[in-house]
Amino acid sequence: MVWYAAFFLAPIAFIVFYSFGAKDPNTRIPVDLGSLSFHNYSEAFDDTFFKTFKSTIRIAIIATALCVIVGLPVAYFLAFKVREKWRAILLAMIIVPSFTSFLIRTLAWRIPLAPNGTLSKWLQDWGVLDGPIQLLETQTAVQIAIVYNYLGFMILPLFVALDRIEPVLREASKDLGAGRLGTFARVTLPLAAPGIAAGILLTFIPMCGDYVTATVLGGAKGNMIGAMIDQQFKGAQNWPLGSAIAVMMILAVLLVLAVSAIAVLGFRVILRRRRAVQIVGVS
Repeated sequence: MVWYAAFFLAPIAFIVFYSFGAKDPNTRIPVDLGSLSFHNYSEAFDDTFFKTFKSTIRIAIIATALCVIVGLPVAYFLAFKVREKWRAILLAMIIVPSFTSFLIRTLAWRIPLAPNGTLSKWLQDWGVLDGPIQLLETQTAVQIAIVYNYLGFMILPLFVALDRIEPVLREASKDLGAGRLGTFARVTLPLAAPGIAAGILLTFIPMCGDYVTATVLGGAKGNMIGAMIDQQFKGAQNWPLGSAIAVMMILAVLLVLAVSAIAVLGFRVILRRRRAVQIVGVS
């Protein structure tokens, strides 16, 4: 608790406090706390900032969904279809790319996405495209790279959750007449829910604050709120406005997670009621 208070809660408290100040370039910390106001928050609701907010949340939600769609089959394959002696090798192949610098992995995507790159030339030679691909400096490039960068953080918790499922539970489901899809939907998926939730938290939250991917691949069209916060702190030296945008981003992320949690809980309640009605009807 002391560790979290010193290195997590205290910095956030400073950010919140700075967000009510005013820009003062004449001091070491360019924040004037003499007259606190909500001016920075009203400025953060500017049309440009608000569009970037919506774009960031949309990119993060789509990327998280894609990570689940891609990561769940991979984790399922590793947990139930691969022999135990091969699991460590395949897991290492998933983890090893994360040992490379995040910036280098993101920069590497400029090579296949370049208009004059090898991929673009191949697609043109095969007749798939009539001209060079135009993906750099767009939201599509950011979307592709951000899924790649965070996919491993989704696969690992999913694998752990699936690997902990007792085989006898899935066998019992099949013995009672459930098919593969029924066993997956009624046994495997509910038991893997904690891993899915952990994977969503490990990917969605850092995606919302990612600024490296947007800066390297997005340009003006693929800008994200993390890059905008970085510009306010480092480029414009407007710490109060950057702090206000950061606070709003934190609140937006918490709101999305809260709405998602309420939706999941509501879905579970509906399923339980349907099962109770079915049991009463059978009895």
